Amino acid sequence: MLDADADQHMENLDLRTIPEVVGAQLRWREVSRRARRAGVEPAEVFGMARAVVCQWWEHSLHWEQERIWPRRLEQVAGRGAHEDVDRRRAIGRDAVVFPEIVAVADVLLDPAAEELTWTDSGRAGLPRPLPGESRFGRHLGEQVGRPWLGPLAAPDGGPLITWKAAVIRRRWHTRDDPYDAGPWRVRADQQPPTMAALLREQTREKTAGGSGTNWRSTVPPEQRMFITNLIEAAQDELLQLRGAHQGRTADAARLLLQRLGHSIDLLDQALRETALAAVNAGVALHDVEQWAGLGTVTADENDE
Repeated sequence: MLDADADQHMENLDLRTIPEVVGAQLRWREVSRRARRAGVEPAEVFGMARAVVCQWWEHSLHWEQERIWPRRLEQVAGRGAHEDVDRRRAIGRDAVVFPEIVAVADVLLDPAAEELTWTDSGRAGLPRPLPGESRFGRHLGEQVGRPWLGPLAAPDGGPLITWKAAVIRRRWHTRDDPYDAGPWRVRADQQPPTMAALLREQTREKTAGGSGTNWRSTVPPEQRMFITNLIEAAQDELLQLRGAHQGRTADAARLLLQRLGHSIDLLDQALRETALAAVNAGVALHDVEQWAGLGTVTADENDE
C-alpha cells in the first residue's frame, strides 16, 4: 500500500509502539473463524467494518472527544517531514484504525447486535435509516472504547445504516427477497478511498491552489458530507424499489409510493443544501435559482 503512489517515499510504518495493532491481528483470527461459522466470508465482514470505521475516520477531525487516533497517528506517521496533517492521515489511516475495524467486525457478527438493531427499529414498519443515538449505537461505542460515540456512529446514508437497514429488512420480510444483497455488501460509493487516491486528490487540490472556485475549499466538510449522505440515502431507497413489486396490489403500491415519496424528500433536501452551499461559495443567487428551479433562497434559510 505504501508503494501505491509515486510520490510516497515511506517504505514502511513502525507499529512497534502500538500494541493494540498486534492485539487486533490476534483477535482477527477468532473473528474470521466466527464469520465462517456464521456462513459469511471473513473478507466481506472486514470490508463492511472497514467502510464503517473509515467513515468515522473522516468525521473524527470534528470529534472533540477523540484522543486515541491522534496519538496513534503521531506514533505511526510521526512529524517532521510529514508535518502535512492531511498527508499523514492518508498514509497512516489503515494502520491507525485497524484495531477499531476488528472490534466493529466482531460486533456486527454478534447476534445480540442484530437484536439491538431490531429493537431500535420498533420491531415493525418499513425499513428506514436509523439514528446513531440508540441501544445499538451505545453498545458499539462501548466496544470500541468510545462511550460517547453512540449519536455519531451512524451518519445518514453511511455503510452502518446500510447494514442496519439490511438486518431489519431480513426480519421484516417473511420470505427471501432476490434483490436483497444482505448486510455485508458495501456499495461502491461507500468504499473508502485508497491511500493513493487520497494523496492524488491532495496533490490536485494543491496544484489548483487559488485558481478559480473549488467546491472542497469553499464548502465546509460537514456540509459536503451532509449533502452526500442525503443523496446516498435516496439512492439506497430507490435501489430497494426493485424488490417492492411483490404481494397484493394495494401493498405493493403503498410500498412504492412511500419509498418514492421518501426518496423525493431526500433529493429535495439535497437540492436545497447544494443551492445554499453554492450561494455561500459566491455563485450569483439568480443563477442558482434558475439552475435548480428553486424559489428565492432567503437569508433566513441561509442562516439555518
